[in-house]
Amino acid sequence: MVGRDRVVQLLRQLERAACRCPAHSNAVHQGVGAATCTVRKTDYAFEMASSNIRYGEGVSREIGMDLQNLGARNVCLMTDKNLSRLPPVQAVLESLATHGVKFKVYDSVRVEPTDTSFKDAISFAKCDSFDAFVAVGGGSVIDTCKAANLYMCHPDADFLDFVNAPIGKGKPITGALKPLIAVPTTAGTGSETTGVAIFDYEPLKAKTGIASRAIRPILGIVDPLHTLSMPERVAANSGFDVLCHALESYTALPYDQRSPCPPNPISRPAYQGSNPISDVWSLHALRVVAKYMKRSVQDPGDLEARSSMHLASVFAGIGFGNAGVHLCHGMSYPIAGNVKTHSAKGYSVEHPLVPHGLSVVLTAPAVFNFTAPMCPQRHLEAAEILGADIRRVKQEDAGAILADTLRHFMYDLQVEDGLGAVGYSREDVPALVKGTVPQERVTKLSPRAHTEDDLSQLFEASMKLY
Repeated sequence: MVGRDRVVQLLRQLERAACRCPAHSNAVHQGVGAATCTVRKTDYAFEMASSNIRYGEGVSREIGMDLQNLGARNVCLMTDKNLSRLPPVQAVLESLATHGVKFKVYDSVRVEPTDTSFKDAISFAKCDSFDAFVAVGGGSVIDTCKAANLYMCHPDADFLDFVNAPIGKGKPITGALKPLIAVPTTAGTGSETTGVAIFDYEPLKAKTGIASRAIRPILGIVDPLHTLSMPERVAANSGFDVLCHALESYTALPYDQRSPCPPNPISRPAYQGSNPISDVWSLHALRVVAKYMKRSVQDPGDLEARSSMHLASVFAGIGFGNAGVHLCHGMSYPIAGNVKTHSAKGYSVEHPLVPHGLSVVLTAPAVFNFTAPMCPQRHLEAAEILGADIRRVKQEDAGAILADTLRHFMYDLQVEDGLGAVGYSREDVPALVKGTVPQERVTKLSPRAHTEDDLSQLFEASMKLY
């Protein structure tokens, strides 16, 4: 029998050799100077975070009471010039007036915001002492409002302090923000559920953003009546964003394969990789898209279809808001940022525009054909949900099956025939690759590792779809 002294000696040796990261240590606090994990290279945990969501026809009328309940005395309402004249904004303004809530309106949000448009909204917010924010609009409005709230509450911060690395400094947000209520009017971005704000960084002609749970709205008011004002192409492109949120988060690198293992939970990214809870939301969103998206585009008055897509946007937002997206979104940013002359149907804007959902879905067939070898069963499951018969399909054909299924889906919804149809050619591929490289925050979640040559081939394969 081993002696007591020998047992104590062995235990002390084990204690000295043990990894100090939370995965392998019972210590509550190791101190600021504690060594990071030297055993575990990848993460071992994931977190689930989302805004509170309230859903129902006409539920926007409650927002005045919400602000009263918060004790708000001076509210900043943000929207864009087109929406400012439409029923969604009018419904919110009537609720604020009915309940005696003082407010000021900023309606100069840019569709597909830039660093310049973000800074303009930030300046507006800093000129007053707002104690709450309301965003009424699509992802552009909600993201702009998140940024305005953030920098108003951090007046001494440089603009790039909180912007994702490598473009920005990626500093963690430690100060408190004012409450933000989001009222989405499109069924696409899911921005009402996430701590992400995306914009075009004009000096580099590339999209980047701010990603932190701290900027997430405290409440998303999802009123399906607002979706009835969406033009057909806006409904289609918003829906494709939902589709790709669901597909990318479900096929993302699993959370326990993402590196590095964070030394402190504050360093764990919002985009963590696919995980069991996000999978539930993403798959359900995909099933709703398969059932209702075509109806919602083809018949703007189909309240059931548009309501269902509005909820699908929320479901997918919760999914990707915690799992992340990967190549479709990473590659979409330079597609939108380098736009030349393309005029988007259904969008009342004066500048060239490749809408976000369109920029994302144009590479989807090529991307999922590329990523399928790493998790073929998930790709086949997605293809089956979207209508493919996979009963006699081999796993090695998963990529081709999902790519073909997506092409048929896109063709039925009259999506432009590839990047060539929105103004790009093979001569633009190097610039598109250059704009994708800084998007490591999302591209690193691809289940399949990739090189710049791989990205070039994906862009070239996406020049023509049909």
